[in-house]
Amino acid sequence: MRKLFALLLVLCVAVFTVNTVNAQEGETATEQMEEAVDNTVDAVEEAADNTMDAVEEAAQDVAAAAESSTTLVEEEGPSMFQVLKKNFIDGGWAFMSLVLITLILGLAFCIERILTLNLATTNTDKLLERIDERLAANDVDGAMEVCKSTAGPTASVLYEGLRRSGEGPEAVEKAIVSYGSVQMGLLERGLVWISLFIAIAPMLGFMGTVIGMIGAFDRIEAVGDLSPSVVAGGIKVALLTTVFGLIVAIILQIFYNYIVNKIDGIVNRMEDASIALVDIMAKNKVF
Repeated sequence: MRKLFALLLVLCVAVFTVNTVNAQEGETATEQMEEAVDNTVDAVEEAADNTMDAVEEAAQDVAAAAESSTTLVEEEGPSMFQVLKKNFIDGGWAFMSLVLITLILGLAFCIERILTLNLATTNTDKLLERIDERLAANDVDGAMEVCKSTAGPTASVLYEGLRRSGEGPEAVEKAIVSYGSVQMGLLERGLVWISLFIAIAPMLGFMGTVIGMIGAFDRIEAVGDLSPSVVAGGIKVALLTTVFGLIVAIILQIFYNYIVNKIDGIVNRMEDASIALVDIMAKNKVF
Protein backbone atom coordinates (compact mmCIF):
# COMPACT_ATOMS: atom_id res chain seq x y z
CA MET A 1 0.00 0.00 0.00
CA ARG A 2 2.83 2.36 0.85
CA LYS A 3 4.50 1.51 -2.42
CA LEU A 4 1.29 2.45 -4.28
CA PHE A 5 1.08 5.83 -2.50
CA ALA A 6 4.75 6.46 -3.22
CA LEU A 7 4.23 5.64 -6.90
CA LEU A 8 1.23 7.98 -7.12
CA LEU A 9 3.22 10.71 -5.39
CA VAL A 10 6.05 10.32 -7.88
CA LEU A 11 3.59 10.49 -10.79
CA CYS A 12 2.00 13.66 -9.39
CA VAL A 13 5.37 15.31 -8.97
CA ALA A 14 6.34 14.35 -12.52
CA VAL A 15 3.09 15.71 -13.99
CA PHE A 16 3.45 18.96 -12.02
CA THR A 17 7.04 19.33 -13.19
CA VAL A 18 6.06 18.77 -16.84
CA ASN A 19 3.21 21.30 -16.59
CA THR A 20 5.52 23.81 -14.98
CA VAL A 21 8.09 23.35 -17.73
CA ASN A 22 5.42 23.66 -20.46
CA ALA A 23 4.03 26.79 -18.84
CA GLN A 24 7.49 28.33 -18.74
CA GLU A 25 8.12 27.35 -22.35
CA GLY A 26 4.71 28.86 -23.37
CA GLU A 27 5.50 32.09 -21.56
CA THR A 28 8.91 32.20 -23.28
CA ALA A 29 7.34 31.59 -26.72
CA THR A 30 4.72 34.27 -26.06
CA GLU A 31 7.40 36.75 -25.07
CA GLN A 32 9.39 35.91 -28.20
CA MET A 33 6.31 36.33 -30.41
CA GLU A 34 5.48 39.70 -28.83
CA GLU A 35 9.05 40.81 -29.33
CA ALA A 36 8.94 39.72 -33.02
CA VAL A 37 5.66 41.60 -33.55
CA ASP A 38 7.14 44.73 -31.95
CA ASN A 39 10.18 44.47 -34.21
CA THR A 40 7.98 44.02 -37.31
CA VAL A 41 5.85 47.05 -36.40
CA ASP A 42 8.99 49.13 -35.88
CA ALA A 43 10.35 48.00 -39.25
CA VAL A 44 7.07 48.83 -41.02
CA GLU A 45 6.92 52.28 -39.41
CA GLU A 46 10.53 52.94 -40.40
CA ALA A 47 9.84 51.81 -44.01
CA ALA A 48 6.75 54.03 -44.16
CA ASP A 49 8.75 57.00 -42.95
CA ASN A 50 11.44 56.34 -45.55
CA THR A 51 8.79 56.01 -48.27
CA MET A 52 7.15 59.32 -47.33
CA ASP A 53 10.53 61.01 -47.38
CA ALA A 54 11.23 59.58 -50.85
CA VAL A 55 7.81 60.72 -52.13
CA GLU A 56 8.36 64.23 -50.79
CA GLU A 57 11.79 64.39 -52.42
CA ALA A 58 10.36 63.15 -55.74
CA ALA A 59 7.57 65.75 -55.58
CA GLN A 60 10.12 68.48 -54.96
CA ASP A 61 12.21 67.26 -57.91
CA VAL A 62 9.15 67.26 -60.20
CA ALA A 63 8.18 70.76 -59.11
CA ALA A 64 11.73 71.97 -59.72
CA ALA A 65 11.77 70.35 -63.18
CA ALA A 66 8.42 71.92 -64.09
CA GLU A 67 9.62 75.31 -62.93
CA SER A 68 12.82 75.00 -64.95
CA SER A 69 10.84 73.92 -68.05
CA THR A 70 8.56 76.94 -67.70
CA THR A 71 11.56 79.19 -67.33
CA LEU A 72 13.16 77.61 -70.42
CA VAL A 73 10.00 78.14 -72.49
CA GLU A 74 9.82 81.74 -71.36
CA GLU A 75 13.47 82.23 -72.28
CA GLU A 76 12.93 80.73 -75.77
CA GLY A 77 10.50 83.52 -76.66
CA PRO A 78 7.11 83.62 -78.42
CA SER A 79 5.99 81.03 -80.94
CA MET A 80 5.83 81.52 -84.71
CA PHE A 81 2.07 82.05 -84.60
CA GLN A 82 2.45 84.78 -81.99
CA VAL A 83 5.12 86.48 -84.07
CA LEU A 84 2.92 86.40 -87.20
CA LYS A 85 -0.04 87.68 -85.24
CA LYS A 86 1.98 90.55 -83.79
CA ASN A 87 3.44 91.52 -87.15
CA PHE A 88 0.03 91.29 -88.79
CA ILE A 89 -1.40 93.72 -86.24
CA ASP A 90 1.63 95.99 -86.51
CA GLY A 91 1.18 96.16 -90.28
CA GLY A 92 -2.11 97.98 -89.90
CA TRP A 93 -5.65 96.71 -90.44
CA ALA A 94 -6.24 98.76 -93.59
CA PHE A 95 -3.99 96.84 -95.98
CA MET A 96 -3.52 93.69 -93.91
CA SER A 97 -7.27 93.06 -94.06
CA LEU A 98 -7.22 93.37 -97.84
CA VAL A 99 -4.32 90.92 -98.07
CA LEU A 100 -6.16 88.48 -95.78
CA ILE A 101 -9.35 88.73 -97.87
CA THR A 102 -7.28 88.02 -100.99
CA LEU A 103 -5.86 84.88 -99.36
CA ILE A 104 -9.31 83.63 -98.27
CA LEU A 105 -10.90 84.16 -101.70
CA GLY A 106 -7.94 82.62 -103.50
CA LEU A 107 -7.98 79.53 -101.29
CA ALA A 108 -11.74 79.20 -101.83
CA PHE A 109 -11.29 79.07 -105.62
CA CYS A 110 -8.36 76.67 -105.27
CA ILE A 111 -10.31 74.25 -103.09
CA GLU A 112 -13.30 74.37 -105.46
CA ARG A 113 -11.08 73.56 -108.45
CA ILE A 114 -9.28 70.73 -106.66
CA LEU A 115 -12.56 69.08 -105.64
CA THR A 116 -14.00 69.48 -109.16
CA LEU A 117 -10.91 68.00 -110.80
CA ASN A 118 -10.87 65.05 -108.41
CA LEU A 119 -14.47 64.29 -109.38
CA ALA A 120 -13.58 64.69 -113.07
CA THR A 121 -10.89 62.01 -112.95
CA THR A 122 -11.97 58.87 -114.85
CA ASN A 123 -10.49 55.40 -115.23
CA THR A 124 -10.09 55.60 -119.02
CA ASP A 125 -8.75 52.07 -119.43
CA LYS A 126 -11.83 50.49 -117.85
CA LEU A 127 -14.13 52.84 -119.78
CA LEU A 128 -12.54 51.96 -123.12
CA GLU A 129 -12.71 48.26 -122.27
CA ARG A 130 -16.46 48.49 -121.66
CA ILE A 131 -16.95 50.47 -124.89
CA ASP A 132 -14.96 47.87 -126.82
CA GLU A 133 -17.20 45.11 -125.46
CA ARG A 134 -20.34 46.94 -126.62
CA LEU A 135 -18.94 47.78 -130.05
CA ALA A 136 -17.73 44.21 -130.52
CA ALA A 137 -21.36 43.17 -130.10
CA ASN A 138 -22.35 45.86 -132.64
CA ASP A 139 -24.16 47.77 -129.89
CA VAL A 140 -23.35 51.44 -130.46
CA ASP A 141 -26.27 52.56 -128.31
CA GLY A 142 -24.98 50.42 -125.45
CA ALA A 143 -21.53 52.02 -125.77
CA MET A 144 -23.17 55.46 -125.67
CA GLU A 145 -25.05 54.46 -122.50
CA VAL A 146 -21.76 53.40 -120.92
CA CYS A 147 -20.29 56.86 -121.63
CA LYS A 148 -23.45 58.59 -120.50
CA SER A 149 -23.48 56.78 -117.16
CA THR A 150 -19.80 57.60 -116.49
CA ALA A 151 -18.91 60.95 -114.91
CA GLY A 152 -16.09 63.11 -116.16
CA PRO A 153 -15.07 65.08 -119.26
CA THR A 154 -13.42 62.08 -120.93
CA ALA A 155 -16.67 60.13 -120.99
CA SER A 156 -18.51 63.17 -122.36
CA VAL A 157 -16.03 63.55 -125.24
CA LEU A 158 -16.24 59.86 -126.09
CA TYR A 159 -20.03 60.08 -126.03
CA GLU A 160 -19.98 62.86 -128.63
CA GLY A 161 -17.66 60.78 -130.81
CA LEU A 162 -19.94 57.74 -130.63
CA ARG A 163 -22.95 59.90 -131.38
CA ARG A 164 -21.38 60.87 -134.72
CA SER A 165 -20.23 57.34 -135.57
CA GLY A 166 -22.74 57.01 -138.41
CA GLU A 167 -21.28 60.03 -140.23
CA GLY A 168 -17.80 58.62 -140.77
CA PRO A 169 -14.38 58.92 -139.10
CA GLU A 170 -13.86 62.57 -140.04
CA ALA A 171 -17.09 63.61 -138.34
CA VAL A 172 -16.11 61.60 -135.26
CA GLU A 173 -12.70 63.26 -135.01
CA LYS A 174 -14.21 66.70 -135.56
CA ALA A 175 -16.78 66.12 -132.83
CA ILE A 176 -14.09 64.90 -130.42
CA VAL A 177 -11.87 67.93 -131.07
CA SER A 178 -14.73 70.43 -130.77
CA TYR A 179 -16.24 68.99 -127.61
CA GLY A 180 -12.76 68.44 -126.15
CA SER A 181 -12.13 72.18 -126.38
CA VAL A 182 -15.38 72.81 -124.52
CA GLN A 183 -14.39 70.42 -121.76
CA MET A 184 -10.95 72.02 -121.44
CA GLY A 185 -12.63 75.38 -120.96
CA LEU A 186 -14.77 73.92 -118.19
CA LEU A 187 -11.72 72.40 -116.50
CA GLU A 188 -9.85 75.72 -116.57
CA ARG A 189 -12.79 77.69 -115.22
CA GLY A 190 -11.78 79.71 -112.17
CA LEU A 191 -8.05 79.75 -112.92
CA VAL A 192 -8.32 83.37 -114.07
CA TRP A 193 -9.50 84.41 -110.63
CA ILE A 194 -6.69 82.53 -108.91
CA SER A 195 -4.18 84.25 -111.20
CA LEU A 196 -5.79 87.59 -110.36
CA PHE A 197 -5.42 87.03 -106.61
CA ILE A 198 -1.79 85.93 -107.09
CA ALA A 199 -1.09 89.23 -108.84
CA ILE A 200 -3.14 91.41 -106.48
CA ALA A 201 -1.64 90.17 -103.18
CA PRO A 202 1.91 91.52 -103.69
CA MET A 203 0.51 94.68 -105.31
CA LEU A 204 -1.52 95.40 -102.17
CA GLY A 205 1.62 94.78 -100.13
CA PHE A 206 3.66 97.19 -102.25
CA MET A 207 0.91 99.81 -102.02
CA GLY A 208 0.94 99.50 -98.24
CA THR A 209 4.72 99.86 -98.28
CA VAL A 210 4.57 103.02 -100.39
CA ILE A 211 1.89 104.56 -98.19
CA GLY A 212 3.86 103.61 -95.07
CA MET A 213 7.00 105.23 -96.47
CA ILE A 214 5.04 108.39 -97.22
CA GLY A 215 3.87 108.42 -93.59
CA ALA A 216 7.46 107.93 -92.40
CA PHE A 217 8.66 110.89 -94.45
CA ASP A 218 5.78 112.97 -93.12
CA ARG A 219 6.96 112.24 -89.57
CA ILE A 220 10.52 113.17 -90.52
CA GLU A 221 9.25 116.46 -91.94
CA ALA A 222 7.19 117.17 -88.85
CA VAL A 223 10.01 116.38 -86.41
CA GLY A 224 12.75 117.91 -88.54
CA ASP A 225 15.19 115.17 -87.57
CA LEU A 226 16.39 112.12 -89.47
CA SER A 227 17.06 109.98 -86.41
CA PRO A 228 16.61 106.18 -86.61
CA SER A 229 13.98 106.23 -83.87
CA VAL A 230 11.75 108.39 -86.02
CA VAL A 231 12.19 106.45 -89.29
CA ALA A 232 12.52 102.82 -88.09
CA GLY A 233 8.95 102.34 -86.89
CA GLY A 234 7.34 103.64 -90.07
CA ILE A 235 9.66 101.65 -92.36
CA LYS A 236 9.01 98.44 -90.38
CA VAL A 237 5.25 98.81 -90.67
CA ALA A 238 5.57 99.65 -94.36
CA LEU A 239 7.63 96.55 -95.15
CA LEU A 240 5.33 94.18 -93.23
CA THR A 241 2.55 94.63 -95.79
CA THR A 242 4.93 93.61 -98.58
CA VAL A 243 6.05 90.52 -96.67
CA PHE A 244 2.51 89.30 -96.07
CA GLY A 245 1.51 90.07 -99.66
CA LEU A 246 4.39 87.95 -100.95
CA ILE A 247 3.50 85.11 -98.56
CA VAL A 248 -0.09 85.07 -99.86
CA ALA A 249 1.13 85.11 -103.47
CA ILE A 250 3.49 82.18 -102.82
CA ILE A 251 0.76 80.08 -101.19
CA LEU A 252 -1.71 80.68 -104.03
CA GLN A 253 0.98 80.08 -106.66
CA ILE A 254 1.68 76.63 -105.23
CA PHE A 255 -2.01 75.71 -105.41
CA TYR A 256 -2.26 77.19 -108.92
CA ASN A 257 0.61 75.06 -110.22
CA TYR A 258 -0.91 71.94 -108.67
CA ILE A 259 -4.27 72.65 -110.34
CA VAL A 260 -2.67 73.31 -113.74
CA ASN A 261 -0.70 70.07 -113.49
CA LYS A 262 -3.87 68.15 -112.64
CA ILE A 263 -5.73 69.71 -115.60
CA ASP A 264 -2.88 68.77 -117.95
CA GLY A 265 -3.06 65.18 -116.75
CA ILE A 266 -6.83 64.99 -117.37
CA VAL A 267 -6.46 66.55 -120.84
CA ASN A 268 -3.68 64.13 -121.80
CA ARG A 269 -5.76 61.13 -120.73
CA MET A 270 -8.74 62.57 -122.62
CA GLU A 271 -6.71 62.89 -125.82
CA ASP A 272 -5.32 59.36 -125.48
CA ALA A 273 -8.83 58.00 -124.90
CA SER A 274 -10.13 59.83 -127.99
CA ILE A 275 -7.43 58.32 -130.18
CA ALA A 276 -8.10 54.88 -128.69
CA LEU A 277 -11.85 55.28 -129.38
CA VAL A 278 -11.24 55.93 -133.06
CA ASP A 279 -9.03 52.82 -133.21
CA ILE A 280 -11.68 50.71 -131.44
CA MET A 281 -14.39 51.93 -133.81
CA ALA A 282 -12.21 51.12 -136.83
CA LYS A 283 -11.38 47.69 -135.42
CA ASN A 284 -15.05 46.83 -134.91
CA LYS A 285 -16.00 48.31 -138.31
CA VAL A 286 -18.40 50.83 -136.87
CA PHE A 287 -17.78 53.33 -139.70
